[in-house]
Amino acid sequence: MNFTRWSARLPGTQRRAAARDDRSSVPAARAAYARPEGGPALPDGVSPAPVGPTGAPALPGSARGGHSAREILGRLPAPVALLHGPDHRVVYVNDAYEAAFGPRPCGVPAAEAMPELAELSVLPLLDQVLRSGTARTVKSRRTARGGSYTVTCTPVAAWDVTGTDAPGDTAGAGAEPPDGEGAPEREADKEQGGQRKAGEGGGVLVYAADVTDHAEAAERLRASERRHRETAVTLQRSLLPQELEQPDDLRIAATYQPGGTDAAVGGDWYDVITLGAGRTALVIGDVMGRGVRAAAVMGQLRTAVRAYARLDLPPHEVIQLLDGLATEIDASQIATCVYAVHDPNEEQLVYASAGHLPILVRDEDGTVHRAAEPTGPPLGTGGWLHTSGTIALPPGSNAALYTDGLVERRGEDIDEGVASLARALSGAKGSPQVVCDRLIRSLGVTAEHDDDVAVLVVQHPARTGTNAELFHNAALDLLGGVEAAPRARAFATGVLTSWRFPVELRDLGVLAAGELVANSLQHGTPPMRLGLRRTDRRLIIEVTDGDDHLPRRRRAEPADEAGRGITIIASIATSWGSRRTPGGGKAVWCEFALPR
Repeated sequence: MNFTRWSARLPGTQRRAAARDDRSSVPAARAAYARPEGGPALPDGVSPAPVGPTGAPALPGSARGGHSAREILGRLPAPVALLHGPDHRVVYVNDAYEAAFGPRPCGVPAAEAMPELAELSVLPLLDQVLRSGTARTVKSRRTARGGSYTVTCTPVAAWDVTGTDAPGDTAGAGAEPPDGEGAPEREADKEQGGQRKAGEGGGVLVYAADVTDHAEAAERLRASERRHRETAVTLQRSLLPQELEQPDDLRIAATYQPGGTDAAVGGDWYDVITLGAGRTALVIGDVMGRGVRAAAVMGQLRTAVRAYARLDLPPHEVIQLLDGLATEIDASQIATCVYAVHDPNEEQLVYASAGHLPILVRDEDGTVHRAAEPTGPPLGTGGWLHTSGTIALPPGSNAALYTDGLVERRGEDIDEGVASLARALSGAKGSPQVVCDRLIRSLGVTAEHDDDVAVLVVQHPARTGTNAELFHNAALDLLGGVEAAPRARAFATGVLTSWRFPVELRDLGVLAAGELVANSLQHGTPPMRLGLRRTDRRLIIEVTDGDDHLPRRRRAEPADEAGRGITIIASIATSWGSRRTPGGGKAVWCEFALPR
């Protein structure tokens, strides 16, 4: 559309065009614009009264439209005070001001007569307003009387001040001074266009707007937001593990920090699950979205992961089950997750990822490795067949699992954030908690960070000296046949004796090893292997074979010749379990807690 063509027909355009033609000088134009439509023109040298807050005149003149400045200010419903001179002596306060703060004597400096100005932080601004001639505003301050006010300080020229009762002036408001008095000032005012510099005998008009209702409403809103946030944070933290499980072979620490100061808590979560036989599951995830709903979905996913982990499934099968559950919980909520399992006999992490950021592993020499594919889509998308990958975790190394809040920044590619984290991890030494704290600081995460952050640091310590003597492994390959069980018992007896176990614990270990081997000989297939492992807290006995049918505990009838092996294991051991092995077959294990 050609706006120029149509602009001449808009309301008011013709009147403004005529005014441009008639006004040949700037003073004439100013006078015409200052005159109200249909009203008389103002005299030369008199400027129109600027309009202040809520329509109040910002610079009251001695007489405007037949009304004195005192009459105009007195009719305002808001508190107004007029101060004069460099020491800011009180010239005038209206009725609204006296009703709000009490009577104020004229002629007294504001610093002495008006303590409320100090409470409202207005006193320091008066000199600045007087010097600069620029208005200043102090927003929403509370007074001792309980009210809240927004105060505007406006410079007032000399003739504006003398238009009211100045200190020692007995003439009424709007009265003209006697002949001969003040004439030079009047002439100077005319030379400066009716205005005088604020620092030369001028004053300050203090206009206070009562915003008590608004301030109280804002405080109620802030209190409500604080309660909402506290509820969300409490829910979030209650759904996270209150105390991390500490496996025998690993040292683990975690940190969770909610983002920002608002109530939009996210769904970041982590967990550590001991699977038995020295194996440990490590989990970290992030539910997309914010608030209590995201935290609730996170809690359901975390509970499901713990249940699936008890089945001792491979990582990709756990992620596959979790993907289907996430769709059932809420199809609109998408979550990322990585599930990893550490086996001390293999010194590596077997993991599966659903759209999550890669695991970082720092070797003992400071080299950082990044877990490669496979990485599938986030949970809840469905239709994807997840697979497992591996990354080495040798003694002396640290692994970092984290959420995107640690590495994601606006205007920066997330790969740059991961690279920054890798550099920080490369130089991080000390305990897992020290490493956690250092990563948080190095990535610039503070209490005002705008996203939730969860970090899980796993350390595989390198043991030497007497500490290493508490960890041993021994294994025996079983070829099958009737001689396999006696060989297994003899091997277990010799190993447990060399590890200096008490006689009672040694006998229980030999009995458990014999029952597990006998069960494998009867129900399993070659190859078979007996493994013994000692840590600083437990004895682990495990038998593997080539058959993938998992044993189950059942009640044997008195006449049955078999079916009591697993029942015996469950009765004498601290815990027992079974799982399928990645290459096919199964492993059956039991644990005995060592006396302290």
